[in-house]
Amino acid sequence: MIRPGELGGYGLDAQWNDDFHHSLHTLLTRERQGYYVDFGDFQHMAQAFSEGFVYSGRYSRTLGRRHGNSSRTIPSMKFVVFAQNHDQIGNRMLGERLSELVSFEAFKLATGIVLLSPFVPLLFMGDEYGETAPFQYFVSHSDSKLVEAVRKGRREEFAAFDWGGEPPDPQAEETFRRSKLNHPMKHQGRHRVLLEYHKELIRLRSSIRALRSLTKEKMDVVSLEEERVLLVRRWSGQSEVFTVFNFNDRDVRPLENIPHGVWRKRLDSEDTRWMGKGSSVPDLIDSKEGRAIVLWPESVLLFEKETED
Repeated sequence: MIRPGELGGYGLDAQWNDDFHHSLHTLLTRERQGYYVDFGDFQHMAQAFSEGFVYSGRYSRTLGRRHGNSSRTIPSMKFVVFAQNHDQIGNRMLGERLSELVSFEAFKLATGIVLLSPFVPLLFMGDEYGETAPFQYFVSHSDSKLVEAVRKGRREEFAAFDWGGEPPDPQAEETFRRSKLNHPMKHQGRHRVLLEYHKELIRLRSSIRALRSLTKEKMDVVSLEEERVLLVRRWSGQSEVFTVFNFNDRDVRPLENIPHGVWRKRLDSEDTRWMGKGSSVPDLIDSKEGRAIVLWPESVLLFEKETED
């Protein structure tokens, strides 16, 4: 889809990377039904973040064959990544959003890895404040046979997921009404905090050159699979950042993999500002001191390297 026409592609500017979503979703929710059976290993998230596609010729249980090609050489600007979109929510039987499936800390982690990635981020409507209303599949057809065909198709689609019960009627007006956004929510409690959290991540992404530069070539990704921690170093010119994504549901201590240099903390998802338990990490870290840091469960840390005069 995104290779140029002279290489047999369609020449599109970019495409959604479902592999990134599936890798992230399975780590956070532990769901492995349906097509999620092909994901769930921590290494999948590391590959999605460092390359793009996870399935680059490996065997897919869902398809029953090897699938995909390497995306290592495809520019990161050609991939759109997300924690959820209308397909991945609307094609769930009950249309639950990620905010209803995972903890508040895990939702902040999902937001962080999308907005601090070297790819083009997509936010689904309501993501920015943690909307809780479902996004259920709804239609408004006048042909009764078509309506019944849609209902039948929806039931068959969910068979592979082992979801019990009956899906909401896609033709019912109530299904549509249940799916409407609750805009006043963004000014209340943790939803207001999430909105400010998104704003801060976007501000950092646009103001720090190393984050603004969308490239995989100036990036190192280290996967600590046993700890379930992803360490990312990115740079552009004199600008350099170091990001830590902790997918573990327990503390990780001590973390000693600090790159060389003096690093100033720019964001900690566990800061009380973001309704966390309070940051355990100092504002300034010097790798020469050999000081290890403690990671709270399901957290994000962003450091910017101090430049020498």
